[in-house]
Amino acid sequence: MRASDAERERVAESLREAMAEGRLDMEEFEQRLEAAYKARTHGELEPLVRDLPAPGAIGPDLAVPRATRDDAEVHWPSRIGHAPTSKGGFAFWSGFSRKGEWTVAKKFTAFAMWGGGEIDLREARFEDRETVLRLFTIMGGMGVTVPPELNVQVKGFGLMGGVDGGKANGVGTPGSPKVTIVAFALMGGIGVDRKLRKAQKERMRLEKRGEEGDGGRKELR
Repeated sequence: MRASDAERERVAESLREAMAEGRLDMEEFEQRLEAAYKARTHGELEPLVRDLPAPGAIGPDLAVPRATRDDAEVHWPSRIGHAPTSKGGFAFWSGFSRKGEWTVAKKFTAFAMWGGGEIDLREARFEDRETVLRLFTIMGGMGVTVPPELNVQVKGFGLMGGVDGGKANGVGTPGSPKVTIVAFALMGGIGVDRKLRKAQKERMRLEKRGEEGDGGRKELR
């Protein structure tokens, strides 16, 4: 049977929970998460959570995973409804960057020619619950980074170039704004990737350090 977006996202949530509990390392988590967002059938989704505790069966009755500590860190109501700090980006023989705690306009337009642009939404706030990013590049490049919890849909095409964003498509956590990315690349490239937020990476680093410390103490005993 064909898998739905909701089923892919529930599997992704199970993977995030497993990673937070230390059952998956970063590399394996990223590989499984990418495979989950690319999966088209239940048969492709099921092996990704087969060895994890209580993931449920793949299908309409799939149990909704418990909210993780990482989910709790994103309080969407406080991130939506702010005045925009940027409505677009422009690069000509140069580059532009939008990252950190900035506020995205509900209609954001970016253009790069013989240059590049970086758009990072992991710590961003939003003017509206529905946001449209219109991205255009000519003989240039543009990269967009989104967090695992964000509702994202990527549309676009390239002419003697490419738009790579299919693996970033997915439903976000409850209350997430919907971000639609419309991209066009002429002799250039536009890529959209899902990556962990800095707080998530830092917490995992500290947990790993703590586990290594516990292991060292056990050896001394």
